[in-house]
Amino acid sequence: MRTLRKTLVTLAICLAAMDASAQAQPVVQFIATGGTIAMKIDPVTKGVVPAISGDDLMQTVPDAGKYAIVEVNNFSNMSANYVEAKWWTRLTKAVDDALARPEVAGVVIAHGTDTMEETAYWLDLTVKSDKPVILIGAQRNASSPDFDGPRNLLNAIRIATTAQARGKGVMLAMNNQINAARSVTKTHTGDVETFKSGDFGFLGEVWEDKVIFTNAPLRRQHIDIGTAEMPRVEILAMFGGADGSLLRYAVDQGAKGIVVQAVGMGNMNVSMFEAVKYALSKNVPVVVATRVPNGRTMPVYGFVGGGKTSYEAGAVMAGDLSPQKARLLLMLLLQSGISGQAELQAAFDH
Repeated sequence: MRTLRKTLVTLAICLAAMDASAQAQPVVQFIATGGTIAMKIDPVTKGVVPAISGDDLMQTVPDAGKYAIVEVNNFSNMSANYVEAKWWTRLTKAVDDALARPEVAGVVIAHGTDTMEETAYWLDLTVKSDKPVILIGAQRNASSPDFDGPRNLLNAIRIATTAQARGKGVMLAMNNQINAARSVTKTHTGDVETFKSGDFGFLGEVWEDKVIFTNAPLRRQHIDIGTAEMPRVEILAMFGGADGSLLRYAVDQGAKGIVVQAVGMGNMNVSMFEAVKYALSKNVPVVVATRVPNGRTMPVYGFVGGGKTSYEAGAVMAGDLSPQKARLLLMLLLQSGISGQAELQAAFDH
């Protein structure tokens, strides 16, 4: 009888310890939104299509429980090509709601790689908490024998529970590398190491259980999402022979802001420059970005259409922001009531 009592007491202590251990584990919310990471090859059409849920993805990482209690939010299951401002706004709210809970250490978001850098930057600008938010995806679908989704998902959970990840803003973690939302871009249509940060380099790496940060983002900013409808901002490309007609058309059709994907340091031909001046005459702000992956736009060249002449006409230099990220920043700034050249330029220079 004494032996039985001793066994029961020991069992109770073990169960209590297990319960305390479970309670001590951080919570990570996994928000599944779709993308290649949630797709398989359709046996009939042979095309790659949405097929698996966030719960299915969690089954591919049985070791996740070593690091966190993971709760799944099946937010959507769609191609990343379908994202837009209303969807981003809902996603920001979902992330804010999750991170407002004290027991939640961080959020991991599965997303398609095609527009992942846009979603990452949007969230970096709009999420209120300094807890880690990590976006992951896959370059190879779940039918592939070398599906890269599980590794990226497990690494993101490791990052989300790492104390050093706090205050780093929104991050993108693929192929063991951690990149900052502001600087990262997709560089290859198929390689698993597709995301790079160009001149700025990545923030850190994941080596098995170790999360190692070697960098920190210094140019973070926050913009509250208002209740008004997000303004329409279009991207128009400069190229040899561009006549500016599409830029003028966008203004006439109600665009509230324009991003010009210029060449070099922010240069364009005379026709595009005249179209830029047309937009500015209609009180439509124009931001000049570049199609070059590294470097920045600056008011240097003084020929007609050079960056200096555009800036002097009232345009804003995007600096090192890509055209697609410059568009997001301009949208949010316009919605917040900022539209003058000086204020916009200060925000882009931040």
